[in-house]
Amino acid sequence: MIGLVLVAAVSLGIWDYLKPTARITYVTASVSRGRVAPYVTASGSVNPVVTIQVGTYVSGVIQALYCDYNTRVKAGQLCARIDPRPYQVVVDQGRAALAAARAQLVKDEASFAYASATAQRQTRLLADGLTSQDAADSARSAYGQARAQVNLDQATIKQRQADLQAAEVNLGYTRITSPVDGIVVTRNVTQGQTVAASFQTPTLFLIATNLTQMQVDTNVSESDIGQVKTGDAATFTVEAFPAHVFQGRVTQVRQSPQTVQNVVTYDVVVSADNPQLLLKPGMTADVRIVTTDIPDALRVPVEALRFWPQSVPKPTERRSVAQEVWALRDGRPVAVAVTTGATDDVYAQIKSGALRVGEPVIVGERSSDGAQSEPASAPRRRSPFL
Repeated sequence: MIGLVLVAAVSLGIWDYLKPTARITYVTASVSRGRVAPYVTASGSVNPVVTIQVGTYVSGVIQALYCDYNTRVKAGQLCARIDPRPYQVVVDQGRAALAAARAQLVKDEASFAYASATAQRQTRLLADGLTSQDAADSARSAYGQARAQVNLDQATIKQRQADLQAAEVNLGYTRITSPVDGIVVTRNVTQGQTVAASFQTPTLFLIATNLTQMQVDTNVSESDIGQVKTGDAATFTVEAFPAHVFQGRVTQVRQSPQTVQNVVTYDVVVSADNPQLLLKPGMTADVRIVTTDIPDALRVPVEALRFWPQSVPKPTERRSVAQEVWALRDGRPVAVAVTTGATDDVYAQIKSGALRVGEPVIVGERSSDGAQSEPASAPRRRSPFL
């Protein structure tokens, strides 16, 4: 029994000695020149650049509607009418009151003329001693009262005119017209509905002035907002056209923060052309904002910066800017110290280092016994900007 054990042990040792050594092969990618464009991702909604809210100043029943969804309107075009009869009654009452005030003025002007003549006559009679002082004083008092009444009538006429103008203005507000050229994107009322104008004017229609120019209001996190600036190029897609990449540009980075469940974001406005009217208000957009664009950078795949041979022990401390890229030279991995710059999801810019265009750099390794390091193959992703 002991002999069998010794024979097995010797055989196992011989097998381990004669077993072929596992051969390491490396997965490489070439150093190249091309675009490196880091970007910030965000989501937002598509909206018209200018949207006009059309409301009502007066209350009443919607008597007729002349605009609906997608109606193209011109400035001054009638969109709805509120029942004008109550306001027409007020206008008629104002006109009648103004006519009565003018008639009263004519009457009082006649009285004023009579009082003026009487006062003059009593003054002459008093000088000749043919009337009493009391009669003369009474005539002058009547003259002054008549003159004051004429002035009062004139003021009353102005007041009635102002009341009539206010009533006519309210009557005009029963005609709901479009203030601009555009297209109706929202209608909030129906015929026969009662609208009440209070401290907050109700919105009847929402009119977009130009749907060929749209904007995306995105929410960028506070960790990324420092990289975004006005003028940055942007691309975005919407669910309705997932294969269509829309081009835009950052036109505004708003300073007002928005906090939802302790998450702080900032509104970044991306403007885009919409000549084919594919974009519609309210669509959800997935936006990429290019924060830096280097068109002709010396670059390597980002996997090359993460690779480290298994046979080489990693140093305990590594510099944050200078890094090692393992180049394959004469069939052997050689560490090359490099300084990196901008980095996107696919490539990293090499600002300095002894690397040449076309030189292979290692992005992974595998052994003949099946063991492999990550990544096991060359990167399959493509840069979204190529």
